[in-house]
Order: sequence, then C-alpha cells, then structure tokens
Amino acid sequence: MEQFLQKIKEVQTTLKQLAIEGWLLYDFRRSNPLALSFLEIPPEKMLSRRFFYWIPQTGIPIKIVSQVEPNGLAHLPGETKVYHSWQQLEQFLKKILIDHPIIAMEYSPNNAIPVISKVDGGTIDWMRQLGAQVVSSAHLLQHYTSVWTDAQLQQHLAAAHVLDTTAAKTWAYIQQHLQMNQPITEYQVQQFMLECIESQECMTEYPPTCAVNQNSADPHYSPQKESSFPIKRGDLILIDLWCKKKTLDAVYADISRMGIAAAQASAEQETVFSVVKEARDVATQLIQDHYTQQRPIQGWQVDQACREVIIQKGYGAYFVHRTGHNIGTQVHGSGTNLDNLETHDERELLAGTCFSVEPGIYLPAKFGIRLEYDIYLDPQGTIKITGGIQEKFIYLFEN
Repeated sequence: MEQFLQKIKEVQTTLKQLAIEGWLLYDFRRSNPLALSFLEIPPEKMLSRRFFYWIPQTGIPIKIVSQVEPNGLAHLPGETKVYHSWQQLEQFLKKILIDHPIIAMEYSPNNAIPVISKVDGGTIDWMRQLGAQVVSSAHLLQHYTSVWTDAQLQQHLAAAHVLDTTAAKTWAYIQQHLQMNQPITEYQVQQFMLECIESQECMTEYPPTCAVNQNSADPHYSPQKESSFPIKRGDLILIDLWCKKKTLDAVYADISRMGIAAAQASAEQETVFSVVKEARDVATQLIQDHYTQQRPIQGWQVDQACREVIIQKGYGAYFVHRTGHNIGTQVHGSGTNLDNLETHDERELLAGTCFSVEPGIYLPAKFGIRLEYDIYLDPQGTIKITGGIQEKFIYLFEN
C-alpha cells in the first residue's frame, strides 16, 4: 500500500498542474481496463458491481463499493463508502462532486482518442447531471499504464530479438523452397513464423502476416489457408510479425520486413522503398532531436512530419494509416500513438514508453511497402531502436 500511496501523491501533483479537482475512476464488470490497470486489480478478482475510486487534488481517496462486494477495493488506501441502492450511490457521488466539479475520467471529448474512451456515455451523462465537468484522464493515465519497468524493457528486447531472428529464418525458408522448386504459400510462411515464435516461449494476439504482391497493398492482410497466394520467383513479399514473452506483464515487440524473391526490385519498387525509408528516418530523427534535448513532442507532430515526406513525393493518398502505435502488454497499447490521420493525438511521448514507427505506401492492385521497428524512450535520455533496422530490400537471389 505504501507504493500506491506514493502513486496517489504523484497523481495529486499532476492534478494541481492540470487544474483538475480530482480523478474519478469507474468500472463495471471490467469495462474499464485502464482503471483496473492503474488500481492494480488482479484479473482473477470478481467484479460484478459498479465501483468508483475518487482521488482528490488534496486529501485522502474515497472508495465507493457495493454491499455485495464491500472488499472489492480493500487493497487500496482511502475511506470506504458502501452503497446498497442506486439512490445511495448517487448521494455519495453528489457529495463528492458538489465541492469538486472538474473531474477526470476515462473519456475523450468527441472520441478523439478512442483507446481512452472507456467510461460509457450514460455514466458521463450521469456525472454531468450531478454537476460535474468531465475532462479526459488521458494525460494522467499513460504515466501509469504505459511506462515500462526495467523487467518489461528486458522482456521487450528479448521479444524483439526473437522477431529479428524469425525474420531471417523466414527469408531462408522461402528461399530454400524456391530454389528447390517446391510449392510455398503465404499461409505456409505465416505458420512457419508462428512456429518459430512459439518455439522461443513467445506468444501473439493473432498470427503474423505474409503478403505477396497486391496483397501487400492491404495494410492488415492476413493469409487464409484455402485462399492464400503462392509465392513465386520475382514476387515482392511483406512480412509483419509481433510477439511477447510468455511471462507475467510481458510487453510486445512489433516489426515489418520487405523482401524480393529475385536479385533486384523494379524501379518503382525501389522508388517507393526509398520514400518510405526517408519518412521513417525523418520521424526517428525528429523524436531523437526532441527527446535528447528534453523538448516535449506530441504524437501527432511525429506523424505529420513523417507524412509530409510521403506527401511531397506524391504518395500522400497511399499512406492510409498512422505512423505508429504505442506498445504495451497488448501489441496496440493505450499510450501515445504517432497519429494525425486516424486521430489527432496530442499526448506527449513519455520517457519509459515504447511505440512502433511504421510508415507505409500502398498502391492498390500493385504492392505495398512498410518498414517498421520499435523505439523505446530510455529514461536516461536516449532512444533505443529495437527489432533491427532495414535499410534495403532483402533479395532472395543473386545476380
């Protein structure tokens, strides 16, 4: 509990800086995983009733729990109030809100950052009817849900190494089949990568991707056993793979690689590769410059800088997704994304967090090229690029 009390003090300091009078954490049947993570509630804990945990700008927290589950928040500091009816629950909340009308919740105005919008609209309506002005907890949350421990960094580095070596094995696997004129499909390659990952005590949320030629122009293509394309000499091949170690609180690594089942790529493929690489490098340099000089930078700014490179080269319409996503215990984490396309992410990139950098250009019915690695912002003031850096196509044959 002492450790959590320190966390409360940190939150209260931030609340003062943001001029927010308190943070009201709410959950019903695990509908708010961000609150559960912050409150350190274990996955096996039964949660069948609504609860609230109030952290005021000053003073002690208040736990509001149902009489059916009076010990649901027993591990947390604060005064406990047990309600037996909805009327009593409302009275408890009204007493808090009448003196503290500006409250943070897991809410994003206009759903601007969907990953933060975990409190349902009805509950937000209810808080407003009780007199509250609800603001987003986005700037509070990622300090506690997205910053890694030293152990998690080591788990990430181990997972990134597994991916890097799996990618190398995959190219050799494809090359061997083609050299021996043996049939091979996208699905076979996917399953090979999956076996490599699982053999290293790692797991994935869903299988990796192998996409050939026009299929690589679909950013989220996933080969199916009965319909996947055969891989032939001369094909462009995109592989996308992610994993984490099979340990408690392990975090993901996520990479993409580009290969050509030939001795050289076409002129158009080389041009698009060079544009994607330049955009990736511009994004990385911008992050490094700001971070090493201790200048704040927001997710949308990185995306826009990366996107401008691709727009200026005439491919803007074909960069159809954000530049990168936060990485955590889920491959798409809840922290800052590098995004000014799908959302306008104004959250800052924080020390101790990790995210992908993965610009792509996708030419319909032709091919797509994506280059992806991960960046960890070391609290010591440097950045770590993990998963390996691809500077040119992997060629499976020699001239």
